Amino acid sequence: MSSHKFAMPGGLRRATTRTFDFLVVSNRLPVAVSTTSDGSLRWSPSPGGLVSALEPVLAERAAAWIGWSGGVGETAIPLGLQQTPLIAVPLDAGEIRSFYDGFCNSTIWPLYHDAVVTPRFHTAWWDTYVLVNRRFATAAAAHAASGAAIWVHDYQLQLVPAMLRRLRPDVRIGFFNHIPFPGWTYFGRLPWWQPILQGVLGADVVGFQRLPDVKNFLRAVCRYAGGLSAAGTWVRVQANVTGNPTALVTVAGPGPAHRAVKVDAYPVSVDPARWEHLAQQPPVQAHARAIRAHLAHPRKILLGLDRLDYIKGIPHRLRAYEALLNDGTVTPTDTVFIQVATPSRENIPTIAICATRSNP
Repeated sequence: MSSHKFAMPGGLRRATTRTFDFLVVSNRLPVAVSTTSDGSLRWSPSPGGLVSALEPVLAERAAAWIGWSGGVGETAIPLGLQQTPLIAVPLDAGEIRSFYDGFCNSTIWPLYHDAVVTPRFHTAWWDTYVLVNRRFATAAAAHAASGAAIWVHDYQLQLVPAMLRRLRPDVRIGFFNHIPFPGWTYFGRLPWWQPILQGVLGADVVGFQRLPDVKNFLRAVCRYAGGLSAAGTWVRVQANVTGNPTALVTVAGPGPAHRAVKVDAYPVSVDPARWEHLAQQPPVQAHARAIRAHLAHPRKILLGLDRLDYIKGIPHRLRAYEALLNDGTVTPTDTVFIQVATPSRENIPTIAICATRSNP
């Protein structure tokens, strides 16, 4: 890591600051802040698959993590909270409503999950999305060492790769989308599909969880190539349709010409060896025996562990278990089903309704 200065738009210069060779940029930091009854701040590990997936990777190398703390306004993160340095990007109350509750979780989230609920489109939400993405890109540019690798994550920050490339053409940029990417006909309902595709194509490597998401993204790029060219981003897709599905998208326009963007599926998972080792520890084994005893020693335990969200299918899972009980496939003494549902995004009406309906 080092310190340096870089030019900001408009000829401004940012003060010398600590920089890193590897940065992770995501909407949320791997820690969350809450306010206790006495008004003090309490920090705790942040739940979610993204944190669980990245934690083993970052444990093996020096990096910093840029993201929102989950609180309102500027938040001072205690030093030494965890090994990875944390850099907070502030959001005020209005930005949380328009960016996070609004565009991210009431527009993109339902749209990308293919009409589980109807997405809502508001220009003010989009404007805030652009503003917040620019703030994240600026923070990443300020803390990136020369030639750094910057790994941008998920649907909340789809504009960051292209913004970051304009600010820091010397860095290498990866973008990974942790949720599905919709078919091009559905994606085309988004009034701002053009800057979204341009934003993602600012990366050097674009990753998705599944091959169908790769294909959907490439079809959207091909289908809307004319509109992208009219906006100054000429693209050509070269896809290997047999064997390895890796595709190269050639991008020419502002910045380095004929830049090849690699698009592929990189399924993300937890570290199985780590969890297997943990499961063999005597305290864990003792706790497992205590849980079985509390449940009257069933032969099988079915476990669901999810955020409380309409896309998780929790009511369907409960009805499926009910059907297994009704037809005698399992019995209450033989098999116990435990569903853990962590409250999440409680300010979003469709998710709040899901939580209400999921309660017995």
